[in-house]
Amino acid sequence: MMINWSSREIDVFLVLAETLSFRRTAERVHLSQPAVTGVVGRLEEALGVKLFDRTTRQVQLTGPGQVFLEQAQRLRHMTEEAVRAVREVATLQVGQVAMAAMPSLAATVVPRAFARFQAQHPGVRLALMDTLSDPAFELVRAGRVDFALTAANPAYADLDYLPLASDGFVLLIPEGHALARSRKPLAWADVAQLPHISMPLPTSVRQYADAALLEQRIRFSPQFELEHLASIKAMVAAGLGVAALPEMAANVGPDEGIVRRRLREPDLRRPIGLVTLRGRSLSPAAQAMVDLLREAMSKFARP
Repeated sequence: MMINWSSREIDVFLVLAETLSFRRTAERVHLSQPAVTGVVGRLEEALGVKLFDRTTRQVQLTGPGQVFLEQAQRLRHMTEEAVRAVREVATLQVGQVAMAAMPSLAATVVPRAFARFQAQHPGVRLALMDTLSDPAFELVRAGRVDFALTAANPAYADLDYLPLASDGFVLLIPEGHALARSRKPLAWADVAQLPHISMPLPTSVRQYADAALLEQRIRFSPQFELEHLASIKAMVAAGLGVAALPEMAANVGPDEGIVRRRLREPDLRRPIGLVTLRGRSLSPAAQAMVDLLREAMSKFARP
């Protein structure tokens, strides 16, 4: 049996069941009495039973009418709960945001954005996974995170990439090194022969360093390859070499014992972008988080 009635018609029935008066019901729901009669008639026709016994003196619920009243009240309550739940999500009172981010962002920009978001929307749960680009893409594709912040444009037809910001490269130098005395930018070719401490492939940091020196027809051969930024900076501070890093990556950990110099020729900028699943819109909470992250990265921004 096809049932085709509206919430408005259910409301009319509920008011009539409460007032047991077509006149008072018409006044409450702002309809004419014939219109109220028409609504009841359509409900009875759809259900195949009488809902009300009507005489010139009184209106009473029938047995089936009493059963329908109980179910209609439950339906109205469920509808109100559904509307309330959606409004709480839409107004960021409840919900969850899960994201993946490169370790350099997870240790710098993301915590500040998370702190601001949590202060503004304490009812929304936050989850963070710090990982490299390829695993981050898979997390997005599997639906385990709402979005990812990466330095790579995914080569997947089911993923979208939106540039948010970019950061230039700096050279970290031990403070006692001769190059630390000047404040001028340094060319990649001028520092190519120094002992370098870099990240291994396939990290974006290493790929950009390789590309920068390849433009100068120089093969990049770092003396040390380390996965963790804190370890790289500790090695530089100990005088074991220099490190070419994107500025946001260089912000991980203290700069004690280290001097920074901007790298140029080429003036590389590593893009930072938002990776989402194509065809799936972000929730209001996830979009609010993206807005905070974009603001937090704005000082590096040249999207």
